[in-house]
Amino acid sequence: MPAKRIAVIGARVSGLGAIKVCLEEGLEPTCFEGSHDIGGLWRYEENYEPGRPYSVYKSRTCISSKEMTAYSDYPFPDHYPNSFHNSKIMKYLWLYVKHFDLLKYVHFLPKVCSVRKHSDFSSTGQWDVVVDANGKQESYVFDAIVVCSGYYNDPYFPLETFPGNPEKFLGKKILVVGIGNSGADVASELSCAAKQVFLSTRRGAWIWNCVWDNGNPMDTVLFTRFHSIINRMLTASMINKWAENKLNALFNHDVYGLQPKHRFLSHQATLSDELPNHIITGRLQVKPNVKEFTKSAVIFEDGSQARIDVVIFATGYTFNFSFLEGNSEVLDSQCSVFKFVFPPQLEKPMLALVGIVQPIGATLTVSELQSQWATRVFKGLNKLPSASDMMIFSFFPSGSRFLKSPRDIRRVPFIDYMDQIASEIKVKPNLLSLFLWDPKLAFEVFFGPCTPYQYRLQGPGKWNGARRAILTQRERIIKPLRTQVISNGQPPFYRYLWHIGICVSTLFFLIFIIKV
Repeated sequence: MPAKRIAVIGARVSGLGAIKVCLEEGLEPTCFEGSHDIGGLWRYEENYEPGRPYSVYKSRTCISSKEMTAYSDYPFPDHYPNSFHNSKIMKYLWLYVKHFDLLKYVHFLPKVCSVRKHSDFSSTGQWDVVVDANGKQESYVFDAIVVCSGYYNDPYFPLETFPGNPEKFLGKKILVVGIGNSGADVASELSCAAKQVFLSTRRGAWIWNCVWDNGNPMDTVLFTRFHSIINRMLTASMINKWAENKLNALFNHDVYGLQPKHRFLSHQATLSDELPNHIITGRLQVKPNVKEFTKSAVIFEDGSQARIDVVIFATGYTFNFSFLEGNSEVLDSQCSVFKFVFPPQLEKPMLALVGIVQPIGATLTVSELQSQWATRVFKGLNKLPSASDMMIFSFFPSGSRFLKSPRDIRRVPFIDYMDQIASEIKVKPNLLSLFLWDPKLAFEVFFGPCTPYQYRLQGPGKWNGARRAILTQRERIIKPLRTQVISNGQPPFYRYLWHIGICVSTLFFLIFIIKV
């Protein structure tokens, strides 16, 4: 029986992982990338190139750390910094592509014009794909579609975009609208060159530091299975109180003009180590929402005014799958997609949307798991619930906890969501078994950062290097930092005894949880 032909739309971070997963499952992928290179928005370009997403700005760094962002069977080089520049992620993507020989499956520059159901879709699940290659339209028939074009395509309100070079704004007065990760970064960087920067925010934000306790990357400290279990035991009000006290201890959000109108869990926090440093110098001022613009000034909702030379909107993106037949039905404003992957109304589950979810953590790991699940559904190895059951399914009901914004509708808890997808394809690590037969590994899986290698320990796609990658992940975190070797002063023997004690205690804890 010939291999199923899969169209992968987009050779970005998610698309490259999807190609690799298709090959692992014995499928035949063809990837269409509308630009001339891989990487999507991570590939910095001075000038906008039609057919590709808007580029990151030149100084952009990844907000998730390297161990949490890696492909599950290909760790970052150990000398890479934990928080890395966009040029380094491009180098990593090329290392990945060359290592697994993926480039031959990518068709560059053809623009996908339409993806429509084949005439006999109800029985075959096939799709007609039309692409524009140098002005000439070409048609293909595929057995399944994996959409990996992401959601960073159409800027929400881009009256002015940041060109990536702060020197162009030397001595100017600048207004940045929006306090997401990009807005905070752009405002912070520009305040070093501009005469004055104003940062307008509609509802404030909780500001996280990327550098957390003891100088560790924040996600490697908080995104552990141990913390995940504790969070499930606590009420939302308890988590809100702890997090807000923790963040206000770093700097008082009310005094700095950033105090949000929402609780911590209600909306995605902003990651920025630099923002409070620039606010305290006075070169960056936080202002309320914009009421209106005049020819040369801005009027804010509190009645204050400021003369400005440049406006930069950092207000996010809107979804755009215009090439997809029935796209308004496939992905509506409420994101009614089964586990954020499968549109439930299709007669055959031969379309997967990969990477549209907004995890509280690194997106790459989540996207790779989604692709693994999708390919096994395409092959008939995994079955989906009925359409009616999928229509009413909601992975993490927001209720009153989350704000009703397009971004928050797609929010999911990092480990819980990955474990749910991993359970579908039988790759979720068995903690009880690990503590019984490999306590050293179990300790790191449970208490250490929930890195993507955990989902290669067993099941489909098992990687023999996963155990070693997990046990050496702390070494890779420390190596780029320790440019000067200093003894930590703690005898290895006592550390060993402490680890044994923790493992034994955790084993009893897990047995208790399972029985309960």
